[in-house]
Amino acid sequence: MKNIAIIGASGYTGAQLTALIQTEPELSIQGLYVSENSLDKGKSLAELYPVYQHISAVLQPLTPEAKQQIVAQADAVALATEHSVSLELAAWFYAQGLAVFDLSGAYRFSDAANYPKWYGFEHNQAEVLAQAVYGLAEWNAEAIANSKMIAVPGCYPTASLLALKPLKSLMTDAFPVINAVSGVTGAGRKAQLHTSFCEVSLTPYGVLGHRHQPEIASQLGQEVIFTPHLGNFKRGILATITLQLKPGTRTEDVAEAYSIYHGSSIVSVKQNQFPKVDDVVHTGNCHLGWKFDEQNHYLVVASAIDNLMKGAASQALQCIKIHFKY
Repeated sequence: MKNIAIIGASGYTGAQLTALIQTEPELSIQGLYVSENSLDKGKSLAELYPVYQHISAVLQPLTPEAKQQIVAQADAVALATEHSVSLELAAWFYAQGLAVFDLSGAYRFSDAANYPKWYGFEHNQAEVLAQAVYGLAEWNAEAIANSKMIAVPGCYPTASLLALKPLKSLMTDAFPVINAVSGVTGAGRKAQLHTSFCEVSLTPYGVLGHRHQPEIASQLGQEVIFTPHLGNFKRGILATITLQLKPGTRTEDVAEAYSIYHGSSIVSVKQNQFPKVDDVVHTGNCHLGWKFDEQNHYLVVASAIDNLMKGAASQALQCIKIHFKY
């Protein structure tokens, strides 16, 4: 039995991860934590989310004493915290010998020079950053198993990379064009006018400047054009990607490339049949659908995931289970 502490448990992702771990017979929750000044401290998760009535655990403030208790009792910590907060917490818990599963962006880039531009802070944990591995579960299982510092990927990159990585050897130098739409839970639980449900209408944002673009590019080894959109639905992501493949590529070659997912219980692939968000919401699955124009060498692939599940919590759980060999 492995004990997991969840920090940032009051947010959508932290609460979702708590509920998932509760169903795992080989895992247990060491404790649920929020910041010392959080208005949610002392409340049960069920008070914040009635859907989790079966979870009686109380949200505890992350005091210095609580941190020492985590070190003494937990095997791992999952950080569903803001990027700059995770930066310090991940390094501290890693130094204490715990496995760290960070759902923020604080350790997703291997090059510290990316952080001032894309995240607004200087990365001051070079030694820990050098040990961090990217937790795209289907592609980095061996590294996840062998490292105690796992950076769980972003939701848009997960949807995009699962679609694109099998095709890398077939791609030209032309930039894949990714148009992706996310539900409003992707913006987090904090109240903001532009993500208030009554204010949301389908619209692009972060055009040519979203931090997930370089995350996708660095993991793919290929520059991309990435345009995210906010949709007026609660959860889920649909990414529709257009890319050019090398001359001479056949439909059979594309099918062979995607055969890497044959046997997967999480990623399913269909030719000439495209996914919809409703098919994956509240699941940890990824549905891919593709169609290839052999004459013009263009392929369109669509990828659907739940942003809070495969895009965050259920992928973190995959990483935890891979690391602890469950």
